[in-house]
Amino acid sequence: MISNLGKLLTEQRNPNSMNLDSSSIRQILEIINQEDQIIADRVAEQMDDIEQATELVDQAFQQSGHLIYVGAGTSGRLGVLDASEIPPTYNADPERVQGFIAGGDTALRTAVEGAEDFPEDGRKLMDEIGVTEKDVVMGIATSGVTPYVLGSLERAKELGASTVFFTCADRNHIDIDVDVLISVPVGPEVVTGSTRMKSGTATKLVLNMITTTAMIKRGKVYENLMVDLKATNVKLEDRARRIVSTITRCSYAEATELLARSDNFVKVALVMHKSAASAEESRLYLARFSGNIRQAVEELERKLDS
Repeated sequence: MISNLGKLLTEQRNPNSMNLDSSSIRQILEIINQEDQIIADRVAEQMDDIEQATELVDQAFQQSGHLIYVGAGTSGRLGVLDASEIPPTYNADPERVQGFIAGGDTALRTAVEGAEDFPEDGRKLMDEIGVTEKDVVMGIATSGVTPYVLGSLERAKELGASTVFFTCADRNHIDIDVDVLISVPVGPEVVTGSTRMKSGTATKLVLNMITTTAMIKRGKVYENLMVDLKATNVKLEDRARRIVSTITRCSYAEATELLARSDNFVKVALVMHKSAASAEESRLYLARFSGNIRQAVEELERKLDS
């Protein structure tokens, strides 16, 4: 039973916004902006833990495991948002990163009162979605005390999954058995208890860092371009040609011809150009190196030189 929530860091009053209701529009905006500037520094202070969490996710992806976010309210919505953006951004399997919120999809748009209060529902979720030792379950609870999230992590641990807990509470007040604890104490909110503000921003930053890095390590990015792309419509065809042209320094027309020979797969076109290999060989070597263009090209070049 949760009691005396007023002691939570996320429920404390912010001394810098005590006169919020009597402030002008400009003053309110400046107060919010000043408080937001704290967030990136607080995230940077937790880089070791964020790195450990990302390494777990990378390892899970290497063995076809999943990253599973579990949260409630704003935390849950941000997990679902991050998960939903991975397939269109990186042409990734929609199952690779999954997001779940207490109260189900209805809670994405409408508050489902009390849904977060039952740890047994979180435990049940882990069984329903078939969590295994290959997966990483990341619980998100900025307050640090959400029963639904804690129940999910407890059950995930029992099932052998790697576990990560993200919170904006002070780590000294967290008592939970997880592999990695990421505590980003951004301090009291401008509007007391409104964790959609600084805490939500900190959550978004950390989730973006973890999944973006994990996708890069899976070969979804070359240099700083999203290359795991198959051109399936006019807009994507143009983007694919521009990416190929930019990386290879060939003309737009040459990029168009290269893509035609690669069945419109950007990564295949790039390997073909850089290694002088056929489309079939390029696909085989990309598959061998989990989609990593640099590794595929280096191996093909060694083969051609031998």
